[in-house]
Amino acid sequence: MNSLKMPAWMTGPGSKAVAAPLIIIMMLSMMILPLPAIVLDIFFSFNIALSIIVLLTALYTVKPLDFMVFPTVLLVSTMLRLSLNVASTRVVLTEGHNGPDAAGKVIEAFGHFLIGGNYTVGLVVFIILTIINFTVVTKGAGRIAEVGARFALDAMPGKQMAIDADLNAGLIGEQDARLRRTQVAQEAEFYGAMDGASKYVRGDAIAGIIVTVINVVGGLIVGMVQHDMAFSAALENYTLLAIGDGLVAQIPSLIISTAAGIVVSRVASEQDIGGQLVGQLFAKPQVLYITAAIVGGMGLIPGMPHMSFLFLAGVLAGAAYLISQRALKAPQVEPEVTAPPAVPEVEEASWQDIVQVDTLGLEVGYRLIPLVDKSQSGELLRRIKGIRKKFAQEVGFLSPPVHIRDNLELKPSAYRITLKGVEVGSGEALAGQFLAINPGMVSGTLPGQATSDPAFGLPATWIDASLREQAQGMGYTVVDAGTVVATHLNHLITTHAAELLGRQEVQQLLEHLTKESPKLVEDLVPKLISLSTLQKVLQNLLIEGVHIRDMHSIIETLTEHATHTNDVNELTALVRIALGRAIVQQLFPSTNELSVMTLDNRLERLLTQALSASGPEGAGIEPGLADTIAAQAEAATRQQEQMGLTPVLLVPAQLRALLARFLRRALPQLKVLSHAEVPDSKTIRVTSLVGGQV
Repeated sequence: MNSLKMPAWMTGPGSKAVAAPLIIIMMLSMMILPLPAIVLDIFFSFNIALSIIVLLTALYTVKPLDFMVFPTVLLVSTMLRLSLNVASTRVVLTEGHNGPDAAGKVIEAFGHFLIGGNYTVGLVVFIILTIINFTVVTKGAGRIAEVGARFALDAMPGKQMAIDADLNAGLIGEQDARLRRTQVAQEAEFYGAMDGASKYVRGDAIAGIIVTVINVVGGLIVGMVQHDMAFSAALENYTLLAIGDGLVAQIPSLIISTAAGIVVSRVASEQDIGGQLVGQLFAKPQVLYITAAIVGGMGLIPGMPHMSFLFLAGVLAGAAYLISQRALKAPQVEPEVTAPPAVPEVEEASWQDIVQVDTLGLEVGYRLIPLVDKSQSGELLRRIKGIRKKFAQEVGFLSPPVHIRDNLELKPSAYRITLKGVEVGSGEALAGQFLAINPGMVSGTLPGQATSDPAFGLPATWIDASLREQAQGMGYTVVDAGTVVATHLNHLITTHAAELLGRQEVQQLLEHLTKESPKLVEDLVPKLISLSTLQKVLQNLLIEGVHIRDMHSIIETLTEHATHTNDVNELTALVRIALGRAIVQQLFPSTNELSVMTLDNRLERLLTQALSASGPEGAGIEPGLADTIAAQAEAATRQQEQMGLTPVLLVPAQLRALLARFLRRALPQLKVLSHAEVPDSKTIRVTSLVGGQV
């Protein structure tokens, strides 16, 4: 037996997307095409059922955002009622002379059963329902939504800062922070949408009155002129139909307006409305006992309806008794009396046993302790303070403090520099001796312990203090042990500046900038970009050795372009262009002529084609070509350094990020600039080509 198979578009995932357009088309069709009475009954019944579903959903909603589609439902249901009014008006005016059931059984039932067939009573009831819906429920719900939207918008910056603070403190992760930011934005949008959607309901109430008047007047004209009905018969017939039509539309409208008021007026809680009512309104038997006594006393006053008041007092007293008895029968949790536990031999682990990792650490052997001991006037402590101050002035932010401790596991004269608990550099510093560093142009050799400069890897020799002047005369750079450690530390801090710029440092940097330019920071974070995006842009600059002292230019550039893109790499490239003058001055101080390397034209075209084919993120260089480019770039860099020039590779803007990432690991001293970053006032002199043999 073959089973009936539904079409794929009705059962597949796309069926939900098709439903909304079908509903809109259906409502528009109802305004144009004539509908038989039976179809009107079905739609009126659906309208009533929809209003009940919306009301119950609102009652069982815990948070307003759980019913986020409600503004759209409010609009669609309003349009549905208006479409039904138009369709029913057509039927009432064309078939109303045939009797009260001409427009369907639903309108007849509302016209006879609810208002007793009396059009005067029906008119009064209809006006009362419309006034209640228009002036009380809808207006109140709209006002609450308006105030809620205003409060949500005013509280958004504070909520965003609270989320960033929790994220910086590690209380939540990046995913949770992103979710909470989305909820904050959705809450403001929800109340704003509710404020706008409530205007449709108010307009619907006014339209209901106008449509009813038109039905009555139009029915009289049609009945008396076209169908030769008597005035009284036409008035009674068409008025009952018009009032029934108005009531069958206004009652669902009143129900949905009540649901709107419930949604926007509730306070956020983990319970639905029913749970809150029962748990808070009828939870205390004392309140019910007192209410029962007052109502019972009113029932004893002469002239009062004794039965009603006394019956209600009895119900309240009985409910209070049941609640109090249930509370007495609830199991009481008594504290258990136990013997004191025996003292454990080993103390239990606790959170205090967790030692936080120092961002920057310096560990020294015992012979270097005098360099870092305050009581012995440690020279290295003063130098480290100077390093942090110089770093802040040059780079643009305050580095974390350096935590110094002794480490007996190290050699007596050894030291180790750590970044977030991981060693990033080490060396030896012989206290009481000097390190003679060979810069490449010395006139002889020195007796002593041969080694290399720990910071830059240059050949060096540890010498006695008596040979210091001789070494300087031979062209050596002579420094003491404390300077060796301080120079190494300064080099590593500068090299790893991007890793030292954490969320806390970025937040402190913004707070410092806010004191001078509060509006500048307010317009960017968190309105346009998040704190993490700003952090990544600044880290990208620091990775390539670009200082971030000019935070005004950085913030202004991001504010200008963040409305178009939030891509970190694109924003970094735009900021580099804005800082082009400072970048060039940092690489070529006190000169207008830039001696740079550049790409061969063929290699430039080849890389541009590869980049356009695979995109900036997936672009890669063919291994053989990559080896050739690396070898030629290394040779050109060495040639630049031998001529005493800063190794800089000048490339088109679209290739800069690709080549910078590719050459950074092998040639960290090579800087890659784009043509867009060079000011027009500078003169470019090409010293060598990279890729001429490709």
